[in-house]
Amino acid sequence: MVGQVGLGIMGGAFAKHLLAAKFGVIGFDPDKKARAAHTARGGDCAASGADVARQCKVIITSLPSIKAMETAFFGTDGIVAGSRTGMIVIEASTMPIKVKQGIRERCAAHGITVLDCPISGTGAQAAAKDISVYASGDAAAVKRCDAVFKGFARSMHYCGEFGNGSRLKFIANLLVTIHNLSAAEAMVMGLKSGLDLNLVYKVIKDGAGTSRMFEVRGPMMIKNDYRAATMKCEVYQKDIDIIGDFAAGLNIPVPLFEASKAYYSAALSQGFAKEDTGAVCAVLERMAGDPRNSRKASGRKSINQRKAKSS
Repeated sequence: MVGQVGLGIMGGAFAKHLLAAKFGVIGFDPDKKARAAHTARGGDCAASGADVARQCKVIITSLPSIKAMETAFFGTDGIVAGSRTGMIVIEASTMPIKVKQGIRERCAAHGITVLDCPISGTGAQAAAKDISVYASGDAAAVKRCDAVFKGFARSMHYCGEFGNGSRLKFIANLLVTIHNLSAAEAMVMGLKSGLDLNLVYKVIKDGAGTSRMFEVRGPMMIKNDYRAATMKCEVYQKDIDIIGDFAAGLNIPVPLFEASKAYYSAALSQGFAKEDTGAVCAVLERMAGDPRNSRKASGRKSINQRKAKSS
């Protein structure tokens, strides 16, 4: 039996794959819709994080904010309230390392082993079981969870001491931030040059210029529809802030990352907060003079001109 605290885009996907792998999954999320979706997939829902802890020796946590993490672990009905010695928590959220270290130390006082195990992959990749786990912390505890990792992820890398998983995650997300924006730049260039975006996607995907972000988010950029979010802009802003603080603490230059940040902020201010981060493409399109609608308008004008000539 595995516990899943946090049944959102990522946690819900973990639970789905664990159920498919024949694990029993007891989940909890404060959101009723998330709990209902878990039940519909065949999972069991607990009344609280404490209730999950009473029934499971291994729990995965996937949480959206520091506040949510504090509540999930140390709230009145949090994980610690129902914990028992020997329990392992696979902490899969993207959070500052100091926050995770604090959680780890406070849980250790209750006999709980917390592992730092952030995920590399978008929500769409999680749904397809196309994610990698960057596991760090107690090696014996990681080994004990091997079957669980295989149940919800494509791969797991043991990265050593606690916190290394997050350090690698920050590097990965730095690249994701840049590659997502570069995919959007490519799509807008294709639009402005008059190319069919399906052709752009097909050809670029098969060449040296591709990236996982181009491949994953290209289809939604083609459709210009970001409502089926695999990473919401408002949630990813937290990740951007964490990476920026991490880089500043190391006193290293990250010029491409810094240049990218403004376009994610623009996506938030332009009403894409709850939509996918691929919406940076829509931001660039507006800056480029709205080429989609310009092309449509041009097409209508040409048709009208032909009608006028024929008459």
